[in-house]
Amino acid sequence: MTEYSVISDAEEFRAACAVLAAGTGPVAVDVERASGFRYSQRAYLVQVFRRDAGVFLFDPPAIGDFAPLQDAIGDVEWVLHAASQDLPSLRELHLEPPVIFDTELASRLLGHERVGLGAVVEDTLGITLKKEHSAADWSTRPLPDSWLEYAALDVLHLIDVRDVLVLELEEQGKTEFAAQEFAATLSRAPKPPREDPWRRLSGLHQVRGARNLAVARSLWQAREAYAQDQDVSPGRLVPDRSLVAAVMANPMSKQALAGIKEFQGRASRTQLDRWWQAIVDGRASEELPRERVPSDTLPPPRAWADRNPEADARLKAARPVVEAVAEELGMPTENLLTPEYLRRVAWDLPGETAEEIGAALAALGARPWQIAQTAQKIATAFVEAAQTPDTTPAPAS
Repeated sequence: MTEYSVISDAEEFRAACAVLAAGTGPVAVDVERASGFRYSQRAYLVQVFRRDAGVFLFDPPAIGDFAPLQDAIGDVEWVLHAASQDLPSLRELHLEPPVIFDTELASRLLGHERVGLGAVVEDTLGITLKKEHSAADWSTRPLPDSWLEYAALDVLHLIDVRDVLVLELEEQGKTEFAAQEFAATLSRAPKPPREDPWRRLSGLHQVRGARNLAVARSLWQAREAYAQDQDVSPGRLVPDRSLVAAVMANPMSKQALAGIKEFQGRASRTQLDRWWQAIVDGRASEELPRERVPSDTLPPPRAWADRNPEADARLKAARPVVEAVAEELGMPTENLLTPEYLRRVAWDLPGETAEEIGAALAALGARPWQIAQTAQKIATAFVEAAQTPDTTPAPAS
């Protein structure tokens, strides 16, 4: 049985923070959310472990102000697994690490075949973790003992895992690679909100016509507002497919809407007035959405030969070269260089020298170590692609 303390009141919280402040070395931190159950991505449990202090499970809704924890551990390294997933929830609590070590990211750079937390713990320490509660509704109160045990184990071994991975990074000459990746994760700005988030409705491609799109937008907005008010995941109220089915059916009355068999969900019938009003509002909207939205997204590579044959040749020349460097370094290609970055420089051709290619990669977000490993190879491949004659047969006249 794992030893841990569940902290849910202010006095216990201050005492726990004092114990953590007196601990030694880095701290392991993890967050449990209620994704798929709640509207928000707030933390419903924050787990912290430090040597000579122990494991503490903090209840954010009960505690509220986390400033004492930031004061206690805000000057040491935080060890997380898949940090990019947890940092937004931690920052919502005003918990900000000064520096991180990401055990998942380190495992990727080291070429580990399995990078889930359970697999990394098993591969580095030989300890098997059960992962049966990872998708649980962590907003549940009281939390079952088996869930708390699971949450405690998520941080109990992280420091030991970190120590093993630090040695592996040193052995493979990747310590600086990892440091740059961790810093980039920590400093990465959140993605700006989408201009038309309702266009992410699954199945929206079936909807034709600006007026029908206005109805889909209105239904999405009504569901979003209700989900936020109830703090329930929108898809649990009414699934995307049900909203799209309602648009496609084009009901002429509230009763007809109720009769659509695909219009399902926990709130499809109890909130029927809400959904019908959304349809009415969408049909009456004077601001019709565009049917086609301009995008700076690159065309799929399979279309490049027709759309931009020179870029197609550059990509086909450079991609295997980058893959070979990744294989030589023993890491996935996407960790050596984000595939979209390579596609961008192949399409736009910012220049033919390594310096010009490197500057373009840096502007896209590539780290210095990635540029050092790839820019010259990409530049050489681009030059060779330009010098290779096009052997594609001309179309018959």
